[in-house]
Amino acid sequence: MPDSNRTMLVLAHTGKADALHSARLVVERLVAAGVAVRVTEDEAPTLACTGATVLPVSPEAAKGAELVIVLGGDGTLLRAAEIARPAQTPLIGVNLGHIGFLAETEPDGLGETVDRLVAGDYRVEERMTIDVLARDNGRELVTTWALNEATVEKAARERMIEVVIEVDGRPLSRWGCDGVVCATPTGSTAYAFSAGGPVVWPEVEALLMVPISAHALFARPMVVSPRSVLAVELVYEGPGGRGDGRHDEGRRHAETGKAVMWCDGRRRFDLPPGARVEVRRGSLPVLLARVHGPGPGADGGPVAVGGPFTDRLVAKFGLPVAGWRGRAVRARGDDPPKLPGNSGRETAGGHA
Repeated sequence: MPDSNRTMLVLAHTGKADALHSARLVVERLVAAGVAVRVTEDEAPTLACTGATVLPVSPEAAKGAELVIVLGGDGTLLRAAEIARPAQTPLIGVNLGHIGFLAETEPDGLGETVDRLVAGDYRVEERMTIDVLARDNGRELVTTWALNEATVEKAARERMIEVVIEVDGRPLSRWGCDGVVCATPTGSTAYAFSAGGPVVWPEVEALLMVPISAHALFARPMVVSPRSVLAVELVYEGPGGRGDGRHDEGRRHAETGKAVMWCDGRRRFDLPPGARVEVRRGSLPVLLARVHGPGPGADGGPVAVGGPFTDRLVAKFGLPVAGWRGRAVRARGDDPPKLPGNSGRETAGGHA
C-alpha cells in the first residue's frame, strides 16, 4: 500500500511519446516503492496510469506533495512551476527537450534518479523569481511573475518600439528597439542569452536587463542588485507628438508604443502605448530538487548527478575544453572525467 505520508506529483509533455513512456515508468516505480502518486486531469487520459490519484490542474495538485517530477523540456518545467510555486513544492526535471538547463537529469539516468528520490537522497535549492507589474497611466493592467524573464516586445514586425528604461526610480536611457528582456540568473541562459546577455551562475543574486536590437550607442546588457527595481516605459507618440509633451507640426507620427509583454514565453499580455512595466525580485522563489550521485564530492559531500553549473554549460553547448589539466584529477593520476556530448574531451568536472 502507498505510504500516505509521501506523495509526488508527476507531470509530462503529453505530446511526446518518450515523455509518456518515461512518465509511466516513473509512476510504476513510485507506486511499487509505496509512494502515493498524483497526476493532473488533463494528462491522466493520455498517461493512462493505474494507481495514481487524478486532480484538477491547479496549485492544489502540488499542495502537500513532497516533489513534482517533470518529464519534458524547459517549457514543460516552466508550466509545472506555475503549479508548484504557490505550494512551494520542489520541482525536479527529466530533460526530454533540446537544451534543458532547468532539468536535473537525462532519460538514461531516470531509474537512478527515481530510486534516489524514493530514498530521500536529494537536496533543494531556491531559484530567484521576478514579480512583474504593468500599469497604464497609473491604472494596474496585470500583476504576474516569471522564473526566467519578462520581456517587453514590439507587437508588429515592421515597427520598433521606443522605450525609456529606469533603474531604482531614475531614468537611464531611451532606446528604439525590438524589445527589452528583464531576467533572473536562471533566465540568463534562456531568452537573455539569445539576446546577447551574460551567463550568470544561478546562485548569484542579481537582476538582468538586456536590450533586443536597440538602436543606441549605450545599449549594453546590465546586471543590477537583486534589491533594485527595473522599469520599462513605452514612449507614447501620437499623431504630431514627440513623446515629451511638445507639439511638432513637421512630424506625422503614428502610435509607436504598441507592444506585448511575455512572461517565461508562456503568458502574453498586450500593452497599450504609454504603458509602464516594473520588475522586482519575486516574493516567492521556485524550488528545484537536485539528486545525489554515489561518490563523495570535493567537499566530502555527495556529488550532484546534474553536475556543477560549469559542467552543464560544457555539456549543453559542447564547449571545447581539451587541454584542461585539473589540479585534483591530475594529482591522483586518474583519467579526466567526461560529460555527455563531450566524448573523449576533458571537462571541468571533478576538480577540487
